[in-house]
Amino acid sequence: MTFAVHGIAVARGIAIGRAVVTGSGRADVVHYFIQPDQIGPEIERIRVGRNAVVEEIQRLQQTITTMGPKEAPHELSALLDVHLMLLQDEELIEGVKHWITDRLYNAEWALTTQLEVLSRQFDDMEDEYLRERKADLEQVAERILRYMKGIPSPVTQPVARRKTQQDLLLDDSVDVPLVLVAHDLSPADMLQFKQSVFAGFVTDVGGKTSHTAIVARSLDIPAVVGARSASNLVRQDDWVIIDGDTGVMIVDPSAIILAEYGFKQRQAELERSRLNRLRHTAAVTLDGQKVELLANIELPDDAVGALKAGAVGVGLFRSEFLFMGHGGDMPDEEAQYQAYKRAIEGMQGLPVTIRTLDVGADKPLDDSRRDFAHLNPALGLRAIRLSLAEPDMFRTQVRAILRAAAHGKVNLLIPMIAHATEIRQTLSLIDFARAELDNRGVPYGSVEIGAMIEIPAAALSLRTFLKYFDFLSIGTNDLIQYTLAIDRSDESVAHLYDPCHPAVLRLVADTIAECRRQNKGVSVCGEMAGDTQFTRLLLGLGLRSFSMHPAQILAVKQEVLRADASRLETWAREVVDSEDPAQALAG
Repeated sequence: MTFAVHGIAVARGIAIGRAVVTGSGRADVVHYFIQPDQIGPEIERIRVGRNAVVEEIQRLQQTITTMGPKEAPHELSALLDVHLMLLQDEELIEGVKHWITDRLYNAEWALTTQLEVLSRQFDDMEDEYLRERKADLEQVAERILRYMKGIPSPVTQPVARRKTQQDLLLDDSVDVPLVLVAHDLSPADMLQFKQSVFAGFVTDVGGKTSHTAIVARSLDIPAVVGARSASNLVRQDDWVIIDGDTGVMIVDPSAIILAEYGFKQRQAELERSRLNRLRHTAAVTLDGQKVELLANIELPDDAVGALKAGAVGVGLFRSEFLFMGHGGDMPDEEAQYQAYKRAIEGMQGLPVTIRTLDVGADKPLDDSRRDFAHLNPALGLRAIRLSLAEPDMFRTQVRAILRAAAHGKVNLLIPMIAHATEIRQTLSLIDFARAELDNRGVPYGSVEIGAMIEIPAAALSLRTFLKYFDFLSIGTNDLIQYTLAIDRSDESVAHLYDPCHPAVLRLVADTIAECRRQNKGVSVCGEMAGDTQFTRLLLGLGLRSFSMHPAQILAVKQEVLRADASRLETWAREVVDSEDPAQALAG
């Protein structure tokens, strides 16, 4: 019987094939108490398992160095580094030892218990990107458990193939394609995935900003994540269609549906080929308006993928990831400087905008910094508020960014700022950081300083902001959340999260208009920038700088090349002023 499983679309394209199903390796973890004299051996079992996984990942990293970018894109190496970092995280290691020593749990039970403790901390984080880093922690634990139980990676298990009459709808001259349906996939699994026979994958867990999604986009593999019970609903060898454009998996489709999706698959491949031809084409509208298409990156080595996608710079480097997983110890100035320098040099002279640390009460760097007293941590001590509360930490980051600016064009971006007093404090600390470098005789470069517009109060105080800042960047994700009082991580109200709400569009439109009036730079770096349904609207409102995930650049570029920006102005204003912008936008 044909049925559909819905998830989150994270990597475009359509995959058609037979299902290879693997579930969660933690489902059958044994739970038992040990004797006191077994504490040492149990801790040793965990140590051996962890070391084996470390060695496995290091071997994979060595393999990557011999492979080309198509087989092993830079994202994989960076994410394997993250997994090595997590394997050495003191909070994970000491927590497991605690459960073994104090509670007398067996090693597997202790590992899964500590995983649950740390997972709850990630669940409480407001920022979607950081919240989904929980998946990396789970994948690390999964690999240790697999080793301890002698289970190989899901993508390396041999699978018998067979053909049916439906297979002839594809191509009876080749083997039947296979698709993987799994609870989750780690970056290491993804590397092996690329070398395997699988044409696409679906996972029970994950989100748009999970590492699994990031790597899937970089490998250009059709993928759907967050499909919840997919690995339980699908049977081994079921015929499966993965629609990475809509986030749907169709199970046991009829011959008619197979034929329809086979046609869509061929059309998608043709469209992808057409988009690839635009890689080196300048983004210019029909009426000659030049448009900047920039990349959002999370790791220094992401710069390689940004260039490959045709980005003309980095519009948002989320620096907070450099601060995560250090067991409470901040990366020092030198470590940050080297990371920023690597990203700048990777962009080969193109501009890089680095956002200062965007963490806080809702997304702590370590458990000791968690503030359980605040009922709504999204409105608490976070982003620039935290930086101003800890000026030594902030000046250290600023010094590192200023030093890195000696190697290329750098912009400094301040998140979640709302008050004139915050602006003056921030600029004063930046001046202080410059003076500290002068006193040390350390060379540094000049930077333009900008502010994120992600709080309605900021969007309503533009003249004050533009008096102090060189440019503004509209963070639409948070701006929508705060304008509509919607927690986008809360499933009960997430349906009210609406980029087309008139209030949101007016704040975006007014910000763009005021920056243009004052001849100041303005960009959009939230999800709206990479969503092609908003490209024409933003162009009509006067936006000429978009920053997005590199995988979205070519599709947005195509919309830019087809647009006459001057003719879109009147229509864009009508959309913003309408009672139902979504309907006006669709029309």
